[in-house]
Amino acid sequence: MAKEAFVALVTCFNDDETINYDATRAQVRRQVEAGNNIMCAGTNGDFTALTFEEKVRLTREVVDEVGGQARVIVNAGMPATYETVLLARAFQDIGVDGIAVITPFFIACTQDGLIRHFSTVADKVTTPVYLYDIPARTQNHIEPATAKTLAAHGNIAGIKDSGGSQETLEAYLAVGREAPGFDVYSGPDHLVLWSLQNGARGCISGLGNVMPWVLAGIVAAFNKGDIAEAERLQERFGAFRKDLYALGYPPALVKRALYLMDNSVGASRQPALLPDPVQDAQIAAILEKHGLITKAAA
Repeated sequence: MAKEAFVALVTCFNDDETINYDATRAQVRRQVEAGNNIMCAGTNGDFTALTFEEKVRLTREVVDEVGGQARVIVNAGMPATYETVLLARAFQDIGVDGIAVITPFFIACTQDGLIRHFSTVADKVTTPVYLYDIPARTQNHIEPATAKTLAAHGNIAGIKDSGGSQETLEAYLAVGREAPGFDVYSGPDHLVLWSLQNGARGCISGLGNVMPWVLAGIVAAFNKGDIAEAERLQERFGAFRKDLYALGYPPALVKRALYLMDNSVGASRQPALLPDPVQDAQIAAILEKHGLITKAAA
């Protein structure tokens, strides 16, 4: 089965912090043209800053813009199982290909609590559900043993690992090898190629917002068996990641880097990263270094 790349799409905002749906659609087109699938309302999409109704409309706009040319996964995860189910059902009605469920945030969960949470959501929809682990943001981690238990659920199709640890990713990949039909998607951008080589179904990338063609190229080269080209592109992807993420919180930096390339994406809703002339100059220098903007454009 061919591997696939998803981009955790940014949500575009106007100056008054309302959603700019036209600009968001333009970003969808840019990603689909590059060869990437779409994940919306995720961490890079500022999902915690969006209302219920906005998430539903955003998903509808993305699915409409994709028009069947790529796959769409949307994150329904919220602290309460109740609201997560309501969102998942709304997204299913729109016709998404998959529903990601980030671990509950703010509420400290036991592993048994996580099993109940994810199982309940998966019971309430027929659209495939994907676990979404990002403990640095939620303070709740899906242990590999918990993932193995959930993999036995008939409607839990896989996991997005955004823990950043190769060790945890390896453990999830081991679960996938033991549980046919449980797909593993790598979140860390420096592990895209490594994850593909070690059995991942694909990746879900935030950095791909800035370098869509490079991300798609890694996966396409791997699928063709051109490992040398995949390695070259992964090295370029990883070098940019190292430089950009050295400045701070990755999702905010991705959004700001993209803004400096195309200001139609807008800033993030507050209290996210505020525009800072000094940091903007640093980001612009990194973009120029990696051939993403010219000095004049910066």
